[in-house]
Amino acid sequence: MRHALKIFMAEALKQHRVIFGSRTTLFAMVLWPLMQLATSYYTVRPLTDTPGIAERWPLAAEPERLLAFLATGALAYAFFFSVLESSWWFSYERATGTLEGLFLTPANRLVLVLANGAGAMVQNTWLFTCMASALITATGTVHVTHPLMYAVVLLALVIPATAFGALINSILIFARDASMMFNLIEEPLWFATGVRLPLFALPSWLRACGTVLPLTGSLIVMRGALDGATIGALLPELALLGGLSAAFVALAAIVLRAGEKRAQRTGELRLS
Repeated sequence: MRHALKIFMAEALKQHRVIFGSRTTLFAMVLWPLMQLATSYYTVRPLTDTPGIAERWPLAAEPERLLAFLATGALAYAFFFSVLESSWWFSYERATGTLEGLFLTPANRLVLVLANGAGAMVQNTWLFTCMASALITATGTVHVTHPLMYAVVLLALVIPATAFGALINSILIFARDASMMFNLIEEPLWFATGVRLPLFALPSWLRACGTVLPLTGSLIVMRGALDGATIGALLPELALLGGLSAAFVALAAIVLRAGEKRAQRTGELRLS
């Protein structure tokens, strides 16, 4: 555990110095999520005037609840997108040779990819988390059954996002074209998971695709917990999230082992 903690701290420090240490990055951490939220709100808001929409989607008739719905979506998406983005940056270390140095260290490979995603997630989302939490609270739509439900919400975001980032990290480290895979994952991540639109508004085949992405379950738990749902009511979704997270970590370990053996055999670790 102590060894793993050192890896987490070292990877977070490296990311802070390379990516998150400038004032422009801090400014972008505020501006980008707010622009995403504003885009979502003003895209969906005109649809609320459609006749009969209030019967099918009740919160569409209440601007405060609609804003809270979109804010929770933007916040959860920020967690998952940050680990996806960090994976893309991590793949560049193949071309620069930094990755070779990391793989020559005694650091556990799986802990390393977990640390890369978690470190980026914390540094990339803490500011927007504070702002989004204040915004959601200000709408007056938060109703939790117990203060510990906030911890449930946080864990439902952090654990699946970290596991998701570990798997994507493992794949992109050894992928030939990281940009292609990044683009393939990015669009479904926000469109098929209920970030901007309720799941019932999506086609059944798209909802089925969205269930593979843990962001879908994280949003269900997050919105349910903040709307008065109990642990018992959310237990099936929490169990599914736990199972997906465990499966993603296991797959990450398999991909890492197979990818490293192939890189050792072919000498392609530095190739972009």
